[in-house]
Amino acid sequence: MTHRLRAALTVAVFKLFAALPYGVTARLGDAIGKLLYQIPSRRRRIVLTNLALCFPDMDEARRQQLARRHFGHVMRSYLERGVQWFGDARRLDQLIELDSRIDLSTCTEQPTIFLGFHFVGIEAGCMFYSIRHPVASLYTKMSSPLLEEIARTQRGRFGAEMIPRSGSGKQVVRTLRAGCPVMLAADMDFGLTDSVFVPFFGVPACTLTSASRLASMTGARVVPFTTEVLPDYRGYRLRVFDPLEGFPSGSVEEDSRRMNAFLEKQIATMPEQYYWVHRRFKNRPAGMAPVY
Repeated sequence: MTHRLRAALTVAVFKLFAALPYGVTARLGDAIGKLLYQIPSRRRRIVLTNLALCFPDMDEARRQQLARRHFGHVMRSYLERGVQWFGDARRLDQLIELDSRIDLSTCTEQPTIFLGFHFVGIEAGCMFYSIRHPVASLYTKMSSPLLEEIARTQRGRFGAEMIPRSGSGKQVVRTLRAGCPVMLAADMDFGLTDSVFVPFFGVPACTLTSASRLASMTGARVVPFTTEVLPDYRGYRLRVFDPLEGFPSGSVEEDSRRMNAFLEKQIATMPEQYYWVHRRFKNRPAGMAPVY
């Protein structure tokens, strides 16, 4: 199959899900995810390992129930890429509620880093913001060049500047100094470079220091945000919090600890929606055994 044909088929599938009523796509994704959970897999082992490490006092039945619900949310998030990547601005606007503690129209007047976290709805929140306000967004290269090309194009279709995470420091600094807010997430294990080990639910986690370092270089305020998948297939809620006080503190370790502590509080409100399928503890401090 040629690259062009694969691209056409992939786009056609996403457009199909975009054309369906949101509730139909969401229910289908939820059902597929819960069905897939019944099949032993590497991803299921990763989810259960993460939950056992982060919630050691949770009984096994509760962890299994949480993991099953999480699989439903993850598969939903894949299918809902259809409307997120190919839905028009009006439809996306109707699907997302905004709860912001700051005036978003002022974010071009001072350097602003929007600190996101990998809940399953993060894509929808970023897309929604780009409809209403200028923004740049860091993205991670995908294993599939075809999917990456589609994702980069569609994520930027409302004007967002897409910046590859690898080697992005100078470009992000220029963007912030030019008055354009930048969205980034620093809660995944991307290796030891520019990272520190700090606790995440009491477990040493290799944590990126990008938010702290960029804020130090530019004087940017750091504004956390989350996107919640609402119950009853109603869509999403983008919640923008107050800027973190005293951030950066002058210590990347302390800033990373604060970031993880903030994230833990948000996970407590919707634990099934955090991205547990990621190998959050892939890298371990010297002398500690691997967990996956």
